[in-house]
Order: sequence, then C-alpha cells, then structure tokens
Amino acid sequence: MFESVQVLLDEHKDLQDQLADPAVHADPARSKKINRRYAELSRIQAAYNTWHQAQEDLAAARELAKEDEAFAEEVPSLEEHLATSQEKLRRLLIPRDPDDGRDVIMEIKGGEGGAESALFAADLLRMYMHYAESKGWKTELLERTESDLGGYKDVQVAIKSNATDPSQGVWAHLKYEGGVHRVQRVPATESQGRIHTSTTGVLVFPEVDAPEEVEISQNDLKIDVYRSSGPGGQSVNTTDSAVRITHLPTGITVAMQNEKSQLQNREAGMRVLRARILARQQEEQAALDSAARKTQIRTMDRSERIRTYNFPENRIADHRTGYKAYNLDSVMNGALEPVIESAILADEEARLADIGDQS
Repeated sequence: MFESVQVLLDEHKDLQDQLADPAVHADPARSKKINRRYAELSRIQAAYNTWHQAQEDLAAARELAKEDEAFAEEVPSLEEHLATSQEKLRRLLIPRDPDDGRDVIMEIKGGEGGAESALFAADLLRMYMHYAESKGWKTELLERTESDLGGYKDVQVAIKSNATDPSQGVWAHLKYEGGVHRVQRVPATESQGRIHTSTTGVLVFPEVDAPEEVEISQNDLKIDVYRSSGPGGQSVNTTDSAVRITHLPTGITVAMQNEKSQLQNREAGMRVLRARILARQQEEQAALDSAARKTQIRTMDRSERIRTYNFPENRIADHRTGYKAYNLDSVMNGALEPVIESAILADEEARLADIGDQS
C-alpha cells in the first residue's frame, strides 16, 4: 500500500503550487476543492514523515545497540512507535469518500408511532444541533412541519463547517446517520405507563458546493406557489409565499414555507433539490459499483433500522457496528461522537478488508 505514497506526495506539491496562484482563489468552488484535497494530503505527508523517521530511528538504535546496551533498551519503545505510525499511515491511505468535506442537509421525518414519532423527531433534531455545536459547526433550519403536540412531522436542517480537512467535514461524520431510528419509551400521551416502540426516519444529503455543480434546466422544473400554513392548517401567511418545486426528469419534489418571502423559500428549495439530485446520482453510481456497496457502513437503504434508543434502560445500540452504551441521556444531549466513531472505524475496517481482497 505504501508504494502509492510518492504519487500522493507529488500531488501535494502540485496543489501547493496551485494554491500560490491568485487565479485559483478567484474561483471559490475550485479553491474550496483544492484546499480540501491539500488538507487531506497534508495529513498523509505528515504521517509518512513520522513513519519514515521512526524507521530510521529504530534502525539507528539497533545498530548502536551492538556496541552499547543502553541503546538496546530503547528498541522496544521505538518498535512500538514504528508500528503505531505505520498503522496511522495505513489508515490514511484508505481511499476516502470524495464527499467527506461537504456540508450536509439533514431531513428528519416522523414514522411509525404517530405523535410519539413526531416528538422523537424533535428530540433527534436537538441531539444533532447539540452535536453540531460541540463540533463548532453552524446550523440553519430550512423547513419544518410541526405536529400538534410540539414535535415535527418533518424538519430539514443545513449543517455547515469551515474545516478544510475532509476528515473533519460534516458529511464525513453524519453520512452514517441515514436510516430508521427506533425509540423505546413511555410516550407523553401514555396514561398507563406502558413502553411503546416508535420509529423516526433520517435522511442525509451532501450539499452541493456551487449551483453549477448540479446542472438544472429551468425547463425541467415545475414551480407551484401557495399560502403557507401551520399545525392543523391554520394560515400563518396571507400571501402566496410557500413554494413547491418538482424536478420533472427525476420526480423529486421539494416544498418550502419556512420563510416569509417566496424568493427565500425558492432559494432554500433549490438548495435541497440540488442536494437530493446529487444524492440520486451517487446512489445510481453506487448501484453500479457492487464493491463500493460492500465496503460502506453507510447504507443506501433508507428503510434500514440502524439504531435503537431505549429510554427505560438508558441504552443506545447501533445495529450495524455492535456499539452499545448506557449513556443515552448524554447522547441525546449531543454526546454522539463515540457512536459515530464506531461507524467510521467499522467503515475503515471494511475498506481495508476490501483492499486486502483486491491485492
């Protein structure tokens, strides 16, 4: 695997030269793409230098130990350091998802369980908002349809990061959250104290960096405007500010009514539409690439039950990775990192195994 490092180091040098060119920074989309790749390769270069130095230090210690036993005492720790640095470099050389540095649009939808499912959708939104805050990410509520009890039948939120390192990107962490989330608890509407099981769906889309990245012809769009409404159909706007956009070639439909301005709702709707079209394109590509499907923990099947939140036992369990912990109260307050890390590590292991099968 390490034979490919020199090619990556040469690419790193080339990108460094490109970033010194003012013309690159005149194109924000191109600059962002180059900066992401440069940051990714910078980590590989640093890890390679550490590994290479560890090799030299160990070789020197072994040579000197032939004449001075004091150096022999350093050999075990240097061997351990070499093994650690080698493993770090090996993992960094795993082909990375090219979308890892992207921001995301997340949609949380009520599922089985009616009012309780909508309430849990609101709980999940708060969990992700707290997690985003802990990572220094910014959140923007794009659209929401509230339930009568204060939950959400459907809510969409954009999550953004200023990180240039793809490994710290929003998509790199939240892409594993798509699927069915199951909750077991006593609903607020339950008078007998019985535990109910409900489900809530989460969809995660990588956000398009620039509008031109996903070409959409105006002739392919059907745009309807109407008056927005609140829970129970109560009118909250006296003008036709709500927008429904249908992309005719794919049948994808996006509705927005969160903003008071029709223009703002249309812009938000186009952001979501581009993200969904990009996700559709990626799913079609993944369907053609059976190897990629095998190595990804992130499922393309949005009906898969990925996680259970058991409130009576304060337990959270991820069914894909086997992760289990009894700190659900902390997780719901945003302490989601260990859960997500288990998915990242499982994905890395699957990718490493796939590389081994191909070698």
